[in-house]
Amino acid sequence: MSTPADAIVHSALMQSVGASIFGLALLHTFCAKQFEVLAHRHPRHAGLLHLLGEVEVVFGFWAFVLIASMALLSGSQQAIAYAESLQYTEPLFVFVVMVVAASKPVLSIVQKMLGAVARAAPLPTPLVQAWLGLAVVPLLGSLITEPAAMTLAALMLSRQIFKDGIPEHLKYGALGVLFVNISIGGTLTSYAAPPVLMVAGAWNWDTAFMAATFGWKAALAVLLNASGIAFLLRRHLRPDPENQALTEEPIPLSVSLIHLLVLGGVVTLAHHPVLFLGLFLFFLGYTQAYARYQNPLILKEGLLVGFFLAGLVVLGGLQQWWLQPIVSGMAPTALFFGSVGLTAMTDNAALTYLGSLIEGISSTSQYMLVAGAVTGGGLTVIANAPNPAGVALLKSGFNDGSIGAVGLLLGALIPTIVAALFFLFL
Repeated sequence: MSTPADAIVHSALMQSVGASIFGLALLHTFCAKQFEVLAHRHPRHAGLLHLLGEVEVVFGFWAFVLIASMALLSGSQQAIAYAESLQYTEPLFVFVVMVVAASKPVLSIVQKMLGAVARAAPLPTPLVQAWLGLAVVPLLGSLITEPAAMTLAALMLSRQIFKDGIPEHLKYGALGVLFVNISIGGTLTSYAAPPVLMVAGAWNWDTAFMAATFGWKAALAVLLNASGIAFLLRRHLRPDPENQALTEEPIPLSVSLIHLLVLGGVVTLAHHPVLFLGLFLFFLGYTQAYARYQNPLILKEGLLVGFFLAGLVVLGGLQQWWLQPIVSGMAPTALFFGSVGLTAMTDNAALTYLGSLIEGISSTSQYMLVAGAVTGGGLTVIANAPNPAGVALLKSGFNDGSIGAVGLLLGALIPTIVAALFFLFL
């Protein structure tokens, strides 16, 4: 039985309008940094220009434009039915896991563990700390999910790399490495990377299969990428006197354990929004009760990222008509490179989801589709779900307080090529 939402999705007019608005949103992401520049030049309109320069606002803003266009062209009931027919579990999960993972007790535990490793290594401690943040934390994403790993890595690296005194081109290089490593570093398991999660059930890919087929290749690429950018940064890294700020007042073990249990619970319940949102509400109450052991929660940053991803869900719902024929019509090797390119223009989880709908797709094509999707996950802000979280947490360390799309693309090119070589030839 056809529903109003189905009528919208299959309407030729709305498909064209949806593709056009999606293209405008994509163009907007590449121009976001220019709006920040204009805001400094034209203070009279700085508020509006700053709003348009917020990358996290872009897709949410254009999603509203799409819904308004639907209401005008097809009627308000069909527009509402379309918006309500979509699944927003991933935006909600990313918001919740960002806030919990960035809490002071969780971050303190991770910093203590990695700090002990860095001090024991026979190399300068700041260099080892930067390498751990760019290599080990992204690989931890296979256990704690990619959004949580992105949040932890971004907060750890913000005072080491993304600050004044570091050349801008090296910041973009490190950002590209971080985004690519997060995207491929979640492939050691079948549940942590959104593009893998979309196909794991349909194609019977379990964690053992992921580790044997993707994981070890991804791990090698992650280590090489992190080592390369750490080598380039070695002369610019200095000890940070603020690194111990989080641990000046001892945090009781019980408080830390509660935070870790909540984080584990959220990850375990990632597909059940009613449950993980309920756990999150408990977490908010707990942090108020033990406020002396907390830093301000990153609620604003998390909400903006959730808004971005929800907008991507709304806009992406009307792109299947042109994406799926492209994906289904490619030979395996062409599919790999096509997936890398398409991922830069749309969320890689949406791309692999469309691939999972193709009947009779070969095992080689399955591998190439997912490998290409995760390889291209660092090229743009929208390519991988955790990327907006990294942008929200790190943008203040760049000129004009924003991250340029071209700079990110250039910074991610070399680590993307490294990942492609490992997935194609190993």
